[in-house]
Amino acid sequence: MVRTHNLGFPRIGAKRELKFALEAYWKGQSSLDELKALAADLRRRHWLDQAFLDLAPVGDFAFYDQVLDTSFMVGNLPQRVRELSGDPLDNYFRVARGRSAPAADEHARCRDGVAAGEMTKWFDTNYHYIVPEFGVDTEFRLDGSSLTDQVAEAMSNGVKAKPVIIGPVTYLAVGKTRDGSDKRALLPRLMPRLLPVYVELLEALARQGVEWVQIDEPILVTELDDAWQQAFAAAYQALNTGKIKLLLATYFGSLEENLPLVAELPVQGVHLDAVNAGHEVEPLVTRLPSDRVVSLGVVNGRNVWKTDLNAALDRLEPVARKLGDRLWIAPSCSLLHVPVDLEMETELDEEIKSWLAFARQKLEEVHLLATALNQGREAVQAGLRANQAAIQSRRLSQRVNNPAVKAALAGITEEMGRRVSAFAQRAAKQAQLLSLPKYPTTTIGSFPQTPEIRQVRSLSKAGKISEAVYKEAIHAEIARCVREQEALGLDVLVHGEAERNDMVEYFGEQLEGYAFSRFGWVQSYGSRCVKPPILFGDIRRPKAMTVEWITYAQALTEKPMKGMLTGPVTILNWSFVRDDQPRSVSCMQLALAIREEVLDLEQAGLKVIQIDEAALREGLPLREAQWKEYLDWAVQSFRITANGVADETQIHTHMCYSEFNDIIASIADMDADVITIESSRSDMELLEAFDDFNYPNGIGPGVYDIHSPNIPGREHIVDLLTKAAAKIPAERLWVNPDCGLKTRQWNEVLPALANMVAAAMVLRASLES
Repeated sequence: MVRTHNLGFPRIGAKRELKFALEAYWKGQSSLDELKALAADLRRRHWLDQAFLDLAPVGDFAFYDQVLDTSFMVGNLPQRVRELSGDPLDNYFRVARGRSAPAADEHARCRDGVAAGEMTKWFDTNYHYIVPEFGVDTEFRLDGSSLTDQVAEAMSNGVKAKPVIIGPVTYLAVGKTRDGSDKRALLPRLMPRLLPVYVELLEALARQGVEWVQIDEPILVTELDDAWQQAFAAAYQALNTGKIKLLLATYFGSLEENLPLVAELPVQGVHLDAVNAGHEVEPLVTRLPSDRVVSLGVVNGRNVWKTDLNAALDRLEPVARKLGDRLWIAPSCSLLHVPVDLEMETELDEEIKSWLAFARQKLEEVHLLATALNQGREAVQAGLRANQAAIQSRRLSQRVNNPAVKAALAGITEEMGRRVSAFAQRAAKQAQLLSLPKYPTTTIGSFPQTPEIRQVRSLSKAGKISEAVYKEAIHAEIARCVREQEALGLDVLVHGEAERNDMVEYFGEQLEGYAFSRFGWVQSYGSRCVKPPILFGDIRRPKAMTVEWITYAQALTEKPMKGMLTGPVTILNWSFVRDDQPRSVSCMQLALAIREEVLDLEQAGLKVIQIDEAALREGLPLREAQWKEYLDWAVQSFRITANGVADETQIHTHMCYSEFNDIIASIADMDADVITIESSRSDMELLEAFDDFNYPNGIGPGVYDIHSPNIPGREHIVDLLTKAAAKIPAERLWVNPDCGLKTRQWNEVLPALANMVAAAMVLRASLES
């Protein structure tokens, strides 16, 4: 009999219950016991959702991030929190975001918070994790109580539990050294210290009666040199204790040259992402020993389209005949990356809804496939017919294909992607026009979104207030943002984006080819959730999207106002994207649509336009050999978007929370006049790129970590800017936060920006001395 399981379930709750509980605790509005009780209730509900599976994941729940959970589980706490008293969960939150609840921080004498851990993207997803920190002196010590308590909790609820942990090699691979040492050189020192902790954890789980443990090693879908390959061999030799069965889970890509290594590891089962690596099913089955379980991820865990179940069965039935009981099936990866339940979407267009599957529906697809494999297709004939009708409906729908958009794509020329003049000539014209001081200050775009402005948007969307009332409220908020920025002394202002619910969804709502859910939330990091729009068809811009709001803001001030747009690559990577054509084609459609908006803003008199590409690196293939193809079309899409303007129009772009040093040449190829990049949590690590690469254009390395409630002091910002000024000439260095200020409160933002402006003044004074 084919067995079913799941690699992970969305932890936030169908109505974002975890988000609201976390934020209530952090504000001091609820207790730690209430937060923990809510978490236990969510876990119980999620296990019930998976009750029909043969095995359900345990340990996939995290209060903030599963990588941070692993750091605490193996005792790898940063020195800055080790001596702080109180509940371990409060230290956990301090590492995640710089502070915990006010009362807890007061009790621990941590009133000003601590430095939050660095945050970056989990492989090529939009999920962020807290980067583990290592050094020569790093030691590990097991504290597995969080996981073992959840296992006991699951068993008491009758759950057929399969604990989920991040494997030791991936854990070390996704971390960073903090003492200047080389991580690869540290590997022979760290691995022998870490493995006994994992062995101790596995033995504890075995004593609880656990049969199978899922051990996630997604690093296996990347290129690994000999040192990392040897680390795998040594690690799994040590973990093969014979006391518990290990399911080695790989996902997000294909194994390629790592397939022989995986086949030889002494584990009892291997999970392969058969959505992205379907071509490797037969080679893996052939190479694995005859007693190994093969788990195939046949339902896409990262996108929202229905699985073509008949096509999946065509591929699975020969494998099932060969493997019998050794075949397990599951989603391709954790369902953390998709919304919880499609059935909640009562307002979604019915035709488009029929093409979709969220987490609960994806598990139903797994169950239906297993039933067909175990009992024959006739046992699920009605379900297969309904699925085939939906697949065919989407394939033939006239709503998906627009001949006019395809004609516009065919008309793209190379000239459309080139500025009139080189940067040096443009910069001189822009400097004369804008008259900015050295170290000009600006923000990334959004300002705090108060409950009042969110309510206005909600009432407008529901048709409960008139367009005139809505416009008046948005104008009032824009005016407030302009006043506050002028009072702070910022040099280039923004309108604050009060009209926007989300930097991608806002644009998607005004473009043809998109659909929108109401409850389609996914976790980005901690309590931050996003609701990706669903890109189902060809993209066209029917009308201007931002011009009215931004020109209103410009009319309120003599200072330059930035037009704020989201770039095509980010809109693509932060959407659920159609899978019936290459992503590059969809991206170029978006580029043409946003290009029209750029030209309209310029025509309206805007002299500074920012086109955010926060997710450029996020779409980078996991294998370096495939980078060039992606970067070629991604950079070209940005250039098509941005480069129709005159020399005098200054184009900015922004990127956040990724590693950029290894693609700095491609970033330069974008030819934006100014780029702003996150760098405060990594202590200006970005600057290392300039040791080997002479970045030619303006750059603003972020100096204010907006993902933490901590307010940076002037001296701290001066220190960061001094490091930046040693690498970037004064005429090209900008001063700005790491990211938009939407999630912060005004009482945090104003003093932080005041300190930022004051720090810029210190550096300006240093030029005169």
